[in-house]
Amino acid sequence: MILLKNMKINKTISIPQSLKSKINNYLNKSQKKQILFTKTNKDLNKNKLDLILNLHKSNDIRRLNKFYEKVNECLDDNGIFISCSETLEQRRKRMKSKVPLGFKNIVRVIDFIYKRFFPKIPLLKSIYFLISKGKNRVISKGEFFGRLYSCGFKIIKYFEIENKLFIVSKKVKKPDFNMNPSYGPIFKMKRVGFKGKLIEVYKLRTMHPYSEYCQELIIEENKLAPSGKIANDYRVTTWGKIFRRVWIDELPMLINLFKGDLNIVGVRPLSKNYFSKYPIALQELRIKVKPGLIPPYYADLPKNFDEILESEKKYIKQKIKKPFYTDLKYFIKALINIIFHGARSG
Repeated sequence: MILLKNMKINKTISIPQSLKSKINNYLNKSQKKQILFTKTNKDLNKNKLDLILNLHKSNDIRRLNKFYEKVNECLDDNGIFISCSETLEQRRKRMKSKVPLGFKNIVRVIDFIYKRFFPKIPLLKSIYFLISKGKNRVISKGEFFGRLYSCGFKIIKYFEIENKLFIVSKKVKKPDFNMNPSYGPIFKMKRVGFKGKLIEVYKLRTMHPYSEYCQELIIEENKLAPSGKIANDYRVTTWGKIFRRVWIDELPMLINLFKGDLNIVGVRPLSKNYFSKYPIALQELRIKVKPGLIPPYYADLPKNFDEILESEKKYIKQKIKKPFYTDLKYFIKALINIIFHGARSG
């Protein structure tokens, strides 16, 4: 074990050798570091630092975003923050090893209701935090990543030690200060709409909270599948995969249809980050038409991402020339493919 002094609370904190070997280069480069084992931002140093390491599980921090925001404030630009957490997947693994075989299903149901359902419902949320004091919260890997990105950090690397996830992140900007994060089943996403205007698209939640913030990381890591969607996207929940197969997640987008943000047929509304991955020429072409509920590739059934781009380009050019006829043609073809060929949203 390596012993280091905590600059703030002036007591010795041990860093396991297995962790130190992973972060030694950051520790050695640091001139103004603080090593913590805390669940409150009151212990953070008031002076500017170039590295903060918190060995306490982030799951026990009651107001996690406020803590991350305070860490951001205490760090110099490009400062390093190393955090420890237990992901949803790691929690399942831990519980599986501890719970007797005959009680696993019962414990899983109770744990799901108390730890995952209660915190998402406004009235029950207050009861949950009153009882739990915010300790041992269930948070997925995607949510941890998203929270860090929303608080102004970029993830450099992450690794697992003894069933804990350690995340090395760098301060790249000020926090977004999202005062009204969405945990509910229906939420709004900012998407690029007609003439490049950002619109809020309604969706049924199929991903863990805050997942939209770390989309760039997931694309960098997993790349795009031939379908144009992100490959092996761990942000999608188990229920979300089912909802996507049967299109339930698309139903709230009818609100956007009635508001006039979307057409029935049109290119898929994309996030700014995903939109930026498109060729410039197609970006300029895309914003000439409204996005839609049914994208053109349901009619063309392309086999890879390049073919999806070509499908969209062909549709838009036809749409500009013959709007009504093009949408009708694509709607009929898409309907046939959905009913008889199993075309699905993901």
